[in-house]
Amino acid sequence: MKISVKAYLFVVVLIIATFFVSNTALPTDIMEARNLVTAQEIAHDGNWLVPTMNGELRLEKPPLPTWVAAAICKVCPDSLSAQRMAAGVMGIVWTLFLYLFAKYVTHSRLYGFVTTVVFLTCYHIVVMGRTATWDIYCHAFMMGAIYFLCRGLSEPPEQQYKTLPVAGLFMGLSFLSKGPVSFYALLLPAIVAYAIFFPCSLRKKWGGFTLMIVIALAVGSWWYIYLLIYQHDAVEYVIHKESGAWSDHNVRPWYYYWRFFTETGIWAVLMLGALFVPYWRKHIQPNKQYLFSITFTLIVLVLLSLMPEKKIRYLLPIMAPSAMTIASLLLYIKDAKDQVTKRLYRANGILVAIIVEAVGIAPIIMHWLPLGWAIVLAILFTAVAVALLMFSVKEPRPVLFACGVGVAFMLIECCLLGPISSLFGNPDEHSIRATRHIAALEGVAFYHPQKEEKRTELVYEAGRKILPLNLADSNAVKYHLPFALVSSKTVREEIPAAILQQVDTVRIGRYDDNKHPKKDRHYTADFINYVTLIKKK
Repeated sequence: MKISVKAYLFVVVLIIATFFVSNTALPTDIMEARNLVTAQEIAHDGNWLVPTMNGELRLEKPPLPTWVAAAICKVCPDSLSAQRMAAGVMGIVWTLFLYLFAKYVTHSRLYGFVTTVVFLTCYHIVVMGRTATWDIYCHAFMMGAIYFLCRGLSEPPEQQYKTLPVAGLFMGLSFLSKGPVSFYALLLPAIVAYAIFFPCSLRKKWGGFTLMIVIALAVGSWWYIYLLIYQHDAVEYVIHKESGAWSDHNVRPWYYYWRFFTETGIWAVLMLGALFVPYWRKHIQPNKQYLFSITFTLIVLVLLSLMPEKKIRYLLPIMAPSAMTIASLLLYIKDAKDQVTKRLYRANGILVAIIVEAVGIAPIIMHWLPLGWAIVLAILFTAVAVALLMFSVKEPRPVLFACGVGVAFMLIECCLLGPISSLFGNPDEHSIRATRHIAALEGVAFYHPQKEEKRTELVYEAGRKILPLNLADSNAVKYHLPFALVSSKTVREEIPAAILQQVDTVRIGRYDDNKHPKKDRHYTADFINYVTLIKKK
């Protein structure tokens, strides 16, 4: 199948839908809040080299994504959409280099195209590409490093200075985004798998390789060197804390990631089927692209499983080789003769068509949308579901099937994600964000009782630091007047009566920042707070 201009335009539209349309539909989580709070304080306080989070040093995460977020704060204050657009741009970077890498290792634009469509319709990519955190930055940059490094290892020595130094630049940017994470989870598996299946050599390339390392170290380490010089004690504390977290925080058994294939979402059945390596090794001919991509995938899985600390979001790097693996299977299915492959493909196609149809009629049954609009969408989803059945049951056309999945995702992201997400929020939400626009609180510092801990999400919503204060110390209370108290209890329950008689209190309001309704298990009292203005009598 020839890749036409229309196919590339399709990918462009899919990228826009995946990363940018309705990008504020998902609620902010704690990781995103930490990044954005740090960015707000950089923009407000100018502490670019030594960032803080709620007034405390924030050196745990490398600063590049936070610098980007801080720059956006300067240009577009309080814009979550703009912040997430930056993550979307990094999603484009990752997609571009994945396409180039897939095309390079197979010399097939069709393989690169199918890999790209699968990648953009993986559940984990859709979610993380809409979240202003660090993860997508480091892996996007590392995908660029992998592409240029593999070219440098395989191409003639004369090309080394055109590829290897660029690889070093992207490695440095990845390290400046999230430290060694992507070196371990993406670069190492890619290089090992590539060395197994493709000819590569450093002969007569040591000059370019050395320059690559120098550039990577210079770009990636200068901030750390600065901190070691000027914040030595703080850096030692952070190193000790972070190394401890890897061994005793969120520790899971080695098999915790057994369900990694479910993170591909709609492609889970095919990804699970692709794991039967002995079968596909015999039937997919030539099998180098499949064996390379599945080896790449499994090495990532093994390395991530070896780490004591495990979180589902850490599976993000496995989405790239998984997309390549699924693409290998789809392109084999196009001409497959064996019944096992045909049955797997048909079963997957029927399941996907049923899911698409169910998504299409759900707004009618659940009354999520106005009836007329819901009927129009149901017709569109039905058309897509029928097309998916035709491409999988009547006549196997896996490339068009992948495009059909892409169309379904575009419909969901453009037409359903925004309206439906608003229906599942907290109807009683009254965010502390409203205090940003209260004239009486302009320029007033926010404090919380020293005995309480305040969630970072509240700091983000309030748009200012919320620092601890000993309310039993009358001198401390008087020194900080006027200030706003953010507390889980009323001011009379928080401040001793003797001190309360010496100040004037103005109730600002009760705020509920829960993103989930009261019946939801995620609803918590941590997000319910009273705000009271404390001032001189």
